[in-house]
Amino acid sequence: MTDRDDRLQFYALYLTRFAEGFGFVTLLTLLPTYINTLDPQATTVLGVTISAGFVIGLYTTGFTFAQTVAVVPLAWAGDRFDKRSVLLWTLGVGAAVYALFPVVDSSLSFILVRALQGVAVTGAGLMSLSLVGQIADVGTRAHHIGRANAASFAASILGSLSAGAIYDALGFDPIFTLIVAMMAVAWAGLYVYLDADETRVEGFPFSDLALNRKLLTITSFRFQYAFAVTMVRTWIPIYAGTTMAAGGLGVAGLAVAVTVAMEKGTNMVGQLFTGRLSDDHGRALFVFCGGGGYGLVALAIPFAPEVGAALGVPASLPLLGETPPAYLPLVGLSGLLGVVDSFREPASMALFADEGTDDGGVASSFGIRELVWRPGSVVGPMLAGWLMVEVSMDSVFYVGGAFAITGVLAFLAILLNDYGRRALTAW
Repeated sequence: MTDRDDRLQFYALYLTRFAEGFGFVTLLTLLPTYINTLDPQATTVLGVTISAGFVIGLYTTGFTFAQTVAVVPLAWAGDRFDKRSVLLWTLGVGAAVYALFPVVDSSLSFILVRALQGVAVTGAGLMSLSLVGQIADVGTRAHHIGRANAASFAASILGSLSAGAIYDALGFDPIFTLIVAMMAVAWAGLYVYLDADETRVEGFPFSDLALNRKLLTITSFRFQYAFAVTMVRTWIPIYAGTTMAAGGLGVAGLAVAVTVAMEKGTNMVGQLFTGRLSDDHGRALFVFCGGGGYGLVALAIPFAPEVGAALGVPASLPLLGETPPAYLPLVGLSGLLGVVDSFREPASMALFADEGTDDGGVASSFGIRELVWRPGSVVGPMLAGWLMVEVSMDSVFYVGGAFAITGVLAFLAILLNDYGRRALTAW
């Protein structure tokens, strides 16, 4: 296979990551709009009262629960059969799902369609990353994964900005028409340029990889970190966009989009460089520094109003209109979250790709990575929704930041026990 053939395959996969990221961040950006529009209320199911905060949590948990259920069968199918075919199938399902969002008219229908979106996003993410890791050489693996993630973040920036602006001007329908068209173009690119996957893994590789020492070590961090990222990343736009009566800043859709785009933009630019650095200098140090930095920035978010007041930020901004003093500091902190997470993400992904490629079953290795993430991503939003309603908006970020800090400390403790002074440079 020529270098040109490899480049075309990578470009097709990058385009897929772009389309997937565009769709995902659109829903994230519009989440506070759906909360305001659908106005979730407390309800009773089989005699059990479900609070409004719990229903808000289900807006995200419906998505993440479906992802949890889909991980094992999709990863197994990718290793056992053809990853290209699985990727094409899930991308097609994704296009159909995004076409359903304009007809959502209740909390129940939104949660159900979000669940279908979770299946599609899981399949596209698992297979595209598995194929990038499989096609790339070990010495360039984090670099190519970083570029794939950068494509996803580029889409996230465009998606968040366009979603807010288009919704403010035209409503929901044009946004989802654009997403469906983009998914169709990505599907065509894969069909034309991506070679069939000829690797076949017999048996059930999850069972062998579950005992892998490196994967067990990073799981000590990743399990806790999932709570941090799911709570903090999801609640930044909720904090920005929900009404002040609910503890938010109450800014317009475009201003919410800017907070999301800032985190995605700094993460995108960072991963163009940090992936290569991870290839050259190892994985553990980047995971530790990125995860710890994320926790510290999250703990600073509740102080955004005080920072804004101290700096005397303007009360009105071009294009964005009236904004409270906390808004610009929140945008800056969102950007810092992207910077620190750009150190962690390609290093973590490359580690799972390394171990999966060596032991057989790269899709299953990424599947384990997803499964470890799922408890935090399922329980985290429900916990955050409860904290937002019953305690305060600030408490969401305090608890989320604490999860990141305890995660990196557990990771460091295991590495120190195994490697001593070489802990953060051993791998």
